[in-house]
Amino acid sequence: MKRLLSVALMVLVSLVGMAMVNPVIAQQSAPTSEKAKQIEALVNKAAALIESKGKAIFPEFRKKDTEWFSGDTYLFVYDLKSNVLLNAAFPAREGTNTTGQKDANGKLFHHDFIQVAESKESGWVDYMFPKPGQTQPSQKWAYVKAVKVDGVPSLVASGFYPE
Repeated sequence: MKRLLSVALMVLVSLVGMAMVNPVIAQQSAPTSEKAKQIEALVNKAAALIESKGKAIFPEFRKKDTEWFSGDTYLFVYDLKSNVLLNAAFPAREGTNTTGQKDANGKLFHHDFIQVAESKESGWVDYMFPKPGQTQPSQKWAYVKAVKVDGVPSLVASGFYPE
């Protein structure tokens, strides 16, 4: 009995350790709200356009008050080396590299975006990020999908603030 308990404890410690090392495993479960479904559909539609038109579609994604950029919903695109190719709400971020940047809780969320795109092709990542026009971070969920931008492995994403 002691041996069984010892093995069970070792397995539990290993699983907790893996969750701490791999934030994609540790994150909360993906959102299932109507807004989450809308974001997934938006990202999937944008991904199809990026695959067929490449960067040429980016000016459309930057236009305010469209399906692509409305209120606090907007698209962002990174290559898999953390270079920001598009960020409709924060255009000053375009051309920058996000390697090592953390959210307010210390989470390497850009790394998580890339990890999801590389390992699962698509999925959800939660993190803390300011709403457009604000400086205080709020909880945000982003749906990430792997794409190729003019042949370069990349990701497209959009998110929402659940509160």
